[in-house]
Amino acid sequence: MAHEVKIPAAGESINSATIGQWHKADGETVAQGELLATIETDKVSSELEAEIGGIIRIMVPEGEEVAIGTVIAEIGEEVEMNSADSPVVLKVAGESEEGGSPEASSEADTAGDESEPFGFTVLDEKPEVIDIKVPAAGESIASATIAQWHKRDGEGVREGETLVTLETDKVSAELDAEADGVLDILSPEGMEVAIGAVIGTLTVGALPTAMATPSVSEEEKAEATSLPDTVPPARQEDDSPATDPASSAAAVLRSSSLSGEEASSRLKPDFSVAPEALRREEVNPVSDGRITRRRMSSLRRKIATQLVNAQQTAAILTTFNEVDMSAVIELRKTVQESFMEKYGVKLGFMSLFVKAVVHALQEVPSLNGRIDGDEIIENHFYDIGIAVGTDRGLVVPVVRDGDKKGCPEIEKDILDYSERARDGKIQLEDLQGGIFTISNGGIYGSLLSTPILNPPQSGILGMHTIQERPVAVEGKVEVRPMMYLALSYDHRLVDGKEAVTFLIKIKECLESPASLLLEL
Repeated sequence: MAHEVKIPAAGESINSATIGQWHKADGETVAQGELLATIETDKVSSELEAEIGGIIRIMVPEGEEVAIGTVIAEIGEEVEMNSADSPVVLKVAGESEEGGSPEASSEADTAGDESEPFGFTVLDEKPEVIDIKVPAAGESIASATIAQWHKRDGEGVREGETLVTLETDKVSAELDAEADGVLDILSPEGMEVAIGAVIGTLTVGALPTAMATPSVSEEEKAEATSLPDTVPPARQEDDSPATDPASSAAAVLRSSSLSGEEASSRLKPDFSVAPEALRREEVNPVSDGRITRRRMSSLRRKIATQLVNAQQTAAILTTFNEVDMSAVIELRKTVQESFMEKYGVKLGFMSLFVKAVVHALQEVPSLNGRIDGDEIIENHFYDIGIAVGTDRGLVVPVVRDGDKKGCPEIEKDILDYSERARDGKIQLEDLQGGIFTISNGGIYGSLLSTPILNPPQSGILGMHTIQERPVAVEGKVEVRPMMYLALSYDHRLVDGKEAVTFLIKIKECLESPASLLLEL
């Protein structure tokens, strides 16, 4: 009989708990004492460990709130099917069934082998199975989210093909197939899994027949070009759509005619449905026609946590100024063609802003530092973070050694980071070590904003849209392309005078870019 894993009591006033995280995948083998799940109540979090070893069957998905005492999983003995109707329990050597002997068990096994129901005996070599595990992504990263499976469950794959895209709170990564074989997906898209967790397996060996590449004659090739496209070889459309648990769950989600109360009741876990289907149901958007509810991605959750943390742990103040961009615009017009010819990239505003920021940091070093407990850390290098917006959220790759690079090198770095960030190819080391951040809300049309610090940095510069406005120039009113600048800083470390001085240095550099580039 399977061992039941239940929600334990957590106090007289606590009637329910939420499954925060499963540390094992459905169908995975667990050992006694291994960590199974993290359970969260409105007061405390606790961890459940396996009381026995065996194979776990998850019955309730992550994020589900259940009553105290609810059975959320079962742990059964490992079994091997020796015939269509009689499982043979794999015992420790020398152990036998009650009332029997090791010799009797051996004889029974031998007798069972004679039927060879699956075309091989127990002694036959079994196909190699490769576990697909979540790789380590840095010391501070404990979990990842399955963003997308690029192959379907049961589909044949070739060595080197991309299987899955994983997202952490900082970077994305792709896992490729280590060999030809058939994919078995254990954890669905949208599920958050621990580092090292097995999210699928690859059975090495013969691919599905439809994936084979038979040799054909030239005549057959010619005939084949006139044939219509066929259905992909993985799961056929007529396999069992009416009885597939995931399809049944999806049908509930698609029913837009349900009222909010009806939808809520029908979306409660059905323990007759496979746990995999339940997890898939839990992470997909759920709508009753009036609202749609979806789970936050791990990246979005991390961004939210960091922003709130910045507001709570630093004394953030913002000061403003404006800069006349006429000289910068004229410089770009004058040198753009030759700059592009020589370096292969355009001269943008951002490289000039990076150089201006480096110059201002050298003039006002308090902004090139941070607070660590009761100590002040002074930086003597100039690695500048550039905020880049992506579909997944905001990331801040770092341009290294801004004081030692010219505009061409900085523009190439920024272009490379932008492309990789939007393609999900950014690496963890690309985001670490920045000492100051530049955020350009102007590309979205922002006229003015108060940027939030990127901890543990002490300053962030906000760029904004360029807008033609009338300004007084030597006693005359002229229309100039003006940009508002915003500097948010940690007032615990940086005084108002230093913040204002910093912005004035930025303004001077950009209104006289020739002096900036000549380092005058």
